[in-house]
Amino acid sequence: MSNLLWDDVRNFFDPDLMGALPDLSVAGTSVEDWQAVFDLIRSSGWAWEYVEGGVAGALPLAAEVLTRPADAETAALRVRPAPGVLVIFWPMAAEEIDFDVDLRELQGQEGVDVLCRLLAVVGRRLGKPVVMTAGGDYGNPVLGFDPTADRVVLMADPQLV
Repeated sequence: MSNLLWDDVRNFFDPDLMGALPDLSVAGTSVEDWQAVFDLIRSSGWAWEYVEGGVAGALPLAAEVLTRPADAETAALRVRPAPGVLVIFWPMAAEEIDFDVDLRELQGQEGVDVLCRLLAVVGRRLGKPVVMTAGGDYGNPVLGFDPTADRVVLMADPQLV
């Protein structure tokens, strides 16, 4: 269970206010950080599928994915950290780990808890902040995992969204 309560953060989970697919990211990363995320996903017990150009395949090493030619097909790592919840990691650049969640799948306290667990697991593995911003509003995080506090914290007032 997270320390955030649905009644307090419901605006941050509203697809109409935040966009159905808010932006989640970890800045200041490296190929090694991406590999740590790949290893976490492999060892987590979560269902996952690596897709490149619409074709499913084995999950390569992060270094292989991140050094593909610029005109290569889009790669995505589709992960299900909980039943009915899809998270898509987009390995496009070593310097940032970008991923999406669908807020329509994260409603109620259970949705808050699932998202907070995911952010905490990724943030703890990397020892870095993991933030969520409204779709297209990069740079204005609303909540995220704070490694110093070792928990997900509010970064904006949910009433002002």
